[in-house]
Amino acid sequence: MKNLNFKIGVRYVFGALLVLGGAACTDLEPTFDDSVPAEDSSGAFAGIDAGNFLESAYNDIEGMGDQANTYALLEVSSDELAVVTRGADWGDNGIWRTMHQHAWTPTHAHILTAWNNRNAAVFRCNQIIAPESNATPAQLAQAKTLRALNMFYVMDFFGQVPFRGVNEGVDVNPMVMSRAEAFDFIVQDLTEALPDLEDADLTDIYTVNKAFANFLLAKVYLNKAVYTGSADAADYTKVVEFCDAVTAQGYTLDADYFGIFLPGHANQEIVLALDTGTGNRVWNILHPFQGGWNGFVTLGEVYDSFDSADIRLGDPGTAGVGTGMLIGQQFAPDGTALNDRGGNPLVFTKDFPTGISGNNERTGVRPMKYTNKNADGNPDPQNGSVLARYADVVLMKAEAIMRGGTSAETAESIIDGLRTLRGVTAAGSYTMDELLLERRRELWIEGWRRNDQIRFGTFNTTWDMKTNTEDFRNLFPIPAAAVATNPNLDQNPGY
Repeated sequence: MKNLNFKIGVRYVFGALLVLGGAACTDLEPTFDDSVPAEDSSGAFAGIDAGNFLESAYNDIEGMGDQANTYALLEVSSDELAVVTRGADWGDNGIWRTMHQHAWTPTHAHILTAWNNRNAAVFRCNQIIAPESNATPAQLAQAKTLRALNMFYVMDFFGQVPFRGVNEGVDVNPMVMSRAEAFDFIVQDLTEALPDLEDADLTDIYTVNKAFANFLLAKVYLNKAVYTGSADAADYTKVVEFCDAVTAQGYTLDADYFGIFLPGHANQEIVLALDTGTGNRVWNILHPFQGGWNGFVTLGEVYDSFDSADIRLGDPGTAGVGTGMLIGQQFAPDGTALNDRGGNPLVFTKDFPTGISGNNERTGVRPMKYTNKNADGNPDPQNGSVLARYADVVLMKAEAIMRGGTSAETAESIIDGLRTLRGVTAAGSYTMDELLLERRRELWIEGWRRNDQIRFGTFNTTWDMKTNTEDFRNLFPIPAAAVATNPNLDQNPGY
């Protein structure tokens, strides 16, 4: 497994696209320096060490383990997560509130940093893929897959994808792909990469392989109507085929739901994880007396959507931090009932009487998915953050069938199988709304909720602490500084 915790060296830093901007105090930004030259004496690109830069390309996606930036756009903008203000805590000049309430502007710091980080990651992959770098076929395949992943996020978030060639200096304005052009580019990258990617090794969850390339192809084609304006039964049949290709690599559903997210658990489901600790999925939800920062919460309507028998709901427990949706009285590892800093019983509640601001220390259900503990019974978030999982593959296949794709299986049998494994009664038939709920119950905080809501048409509805229903919010704005420095970019409508 990879250990990628080292300083990144890169000569080009995306020129005019990489612009400085404010960021929350919790941002974990990559560091760039000039330790690896990329030009010859004529100023032309001379190639780089493909192996070292490939490690850096993995480091780039590892940064998505942070709670801010890319992850904030994926989850805090959705009906799954909110970051509520408690007195002065988590105020941060409104950066978290505006993300959840769909009130962001082109100067929002998380949007700017996500734009910079993902575009810089694409450019690093461009350097590996350039002929001058003499990458091996296996290195090229991984670099193309990682480029496709980073470009996927830019396409999904912004609808426009800037692209700079390795021999284009900072005086050249990067060309800009439309969403449909980016869709084709991503599909081509993944298709070309597949033959030279390794088959899945389920003990290595940190390296892209054939299974992940097929996972991402399924994800891209499932959202084709969003990205290109249309999709037909043949496209959804492709989704089924890509999902089947992941299955053929040996993945299966794991009956031990929370075990999936524990270090050392025999892997059956994780297709790709970020090689970084999961502290930002643990400490940001817990109270200070549990070792946390007391910011992120899930909504009451998320908690209420679970059947009481659903093992994915978890168990809040009576000793230490529990699993799943933490609600009610919280306890120390020795079973002592905890109080908050004001002496009130530390009882997590699902309602927000004052809205997103003015909360006490106890409001909000806490979504605890990474439940590893040390010998003292306290949280010990060491396992990698899951990015792609086989349960998502199963649900994507079911959805593709419901949207017209051809398969020997039925969507109902697929969903029933998953629900039965999770302790829930099989319903036998499902509407699209019910499938969307099932995806949230299975994949909460794994980074796919905004993408799902846009595809299902619910991103611009109302939910707890969010009333804005503007359709143009399906796209984030191009950061103002990027528009100002690249005339090939057009600001997205509404901003």
